[in-house]
Amino acid sequence: MTGAPVRTLLLWCPDWPVLAAEIVDGVPATGPVAVLHANRVVACSAPARAAGVRRGLRRREAQGRCPALTVVDHDPGRDARAFEPVVAAVEEVAAGVEVLRPGVCALAARGPARYLGGEEAAAERIIEQVAESCAVESQVGIADGVFAAGLAARTGQVVPPGGTPGFLAGLPVEAIGRPALADLLRRLGVRTLGEFAALPAGDVLARFGFDGALAHRLAAGRDHRPLAVRQPPVDLTVTAHHDEPLDRVDAAAFAARMLAERLHDRLAGHGLACTRLGIEAVTAHGQELHRVWRHDGLLTAAAIADRVRWQLDGWLSGSTGRPGARPARPTAGIVRLRLVPDGLLARGGLQPGLWGEAGEERDRAHRALSRVQGILGPEAVVTAVLGGGRSPADQTRLVPWGDERLPARPGPPPLPGAPAKPPLLGASVTPSVDGSSGVVPPPSAGAGRGGAAVTGRGGAARAGRRGSPVPPWPGRLPPPAPAVVLPVPLTATVHDATGEPVLVSARLAVSAAPARLAVGGTAPTEIVGWTGPWPVDERWWASAEARRRARFQVCLADGAALLLAVEAGRWLVEAIYD
Repeated sequence: MTGAPVRTLLLWCPDWPVLAAEIVDGVPATGPVAVLHANRVVACSAPARAAGVRRGLRRREAQGRCPALTVVDHDPGRDARAFEPVVAAVEEVAAGVEVLRPGVCALAARGPARYLGGEEAAAERIIEQVAESCAVESQVGIADGVFAAGLAARTGQVVPPGGTPGFLAGLPVEAIGRPALADLLRRLGVRTLGEFAALPAGDVLARFGFDGALAHRLAAGRDHRPLAVRQPPVDLTVTAHHDEPLDRVDAAAFAARMLAERLHDRLAGHGLACTRLGIEAVTAHGQELHRVWRHDGLLTAAAIADRVRWQLDGWLSGSTGRPGARPARPTAGIVRLRLVPDGLLARGGLQPGLWGEAGEERDRAHRALSRVQGILGPEAVVTAVLGGGRSPADQTRLVPWGDERLPARPGPPPLPGAPAKPPLLGASVTPSVDGSSGVVPPPSAGAGRGGAAVTGRGGAARAGRRGSPVPPWPGRLPPPAPAVVLPVPLTATVHDATGEPVLVSARLAVSAAPARLAVGGTAPTEIVGWTGPWPVDERWWASAEARRRARFQVCLADGAALLLAVEAGRWLVEAIYD
């Protein structure tokens, strides 16, 4: 490899995992703190080192040396997130920054040195910038190559050009960063990097392999690795300022469309599209409003404009809500509107089909439904989403068309071998000894693992195939699901063979076998089969929300199959089976 090593400026933040824990989690770095990974210390604060804590110690030994030690688990994601503002501060002074690891970044020293008046002035300026912007202490080292600059940063040195081999020569072999190699060199009598660099390169390669040969080059100051500079993140947000505050929905809708087109064009210019949209607004009184909209697919310009318009409509025409609640309507007109794209994906083209456009019918239907939403509002077109719950009504959630279809509660996978048709239909109904028909097995621990109920057959299996295993819903009705779930349960009366009302005690004892059912003011219908009761005791810990009821499945003489519930002595028809 030819050419001289690049003059490199390296910024090092000592004990960065400890500082990151303070920045993100509020752990005070001024006290004894140790960051552990695999039960060993990987970083510690200065007070912890003063108490004898060192890297590599086990948890018990570190706590034995410092009983007041605060232990924090190592989190690489936390370290990286906390280091991003530091890198951004360095980029305000110099471009072409490479992040070596959280807490360490490097850049070519030539550019900053030229316009800041020298390498030492550039180092001081960057240290000041990081301290002012992030309140983080750092050290800078400058040398020929990244390896030497990293060692120089430990002592805050600026190694003169060409002086890197001499700077490295006096350092111990442990500075090479390879403990096994350093231990072997020590046993062979090689104690400094200068002694290691003086060995013949061919002999080092034959004895220590390629990794040893690379370490030999670094010890000699021949670090020719180029910097892999990072590209600063592109700011894709769009902002609009309004001298005249927006307090009317029509004016806000016009502003929303203009801003949506700007955002869409900016994303398209980078080959991107978004699936989530953050909408931020500031009123003339300084009130800040923020909402996030999710979309099931890629947001087009029209979809972005619709969601911004819907949100502004909701803000500007919002009601004050309950007495004492925070008003939903802003206190003044909107003077600043900002759109923040999230969930970025690469925009991919569609491959046309051989006999027509791919997905043409689907896109046409989507546009038609979106137009209906644009006229009547987002709640005018909804999609049913399967989820978890104990009653059929809890297992279905209606979300606006185009929004991300996420269930309100997790739904369990289907029970293996669950029947595809309701046992109440086409089954012989024979009363059992205890008076129940025994048509459908009662819920149990296994029944809680049954498929999610939907308004239609087969939906349980489809829902179970999509998701991963989740905890069951105890007390949940077993499959199949009812075909129709009544939005408002119908009042009913249930009598036994003697005409007396059927009651269910607190111990779930049925007073008599149900014989006739009357819904509303209709004539009674004979019950030819029934099973239950299946109890549900929900939110018993909250007296205002507690609900206790027992459910029955009944089959009538006219062929109808119903789901009944008795609550506080009242019978209700909750659902109808197909």
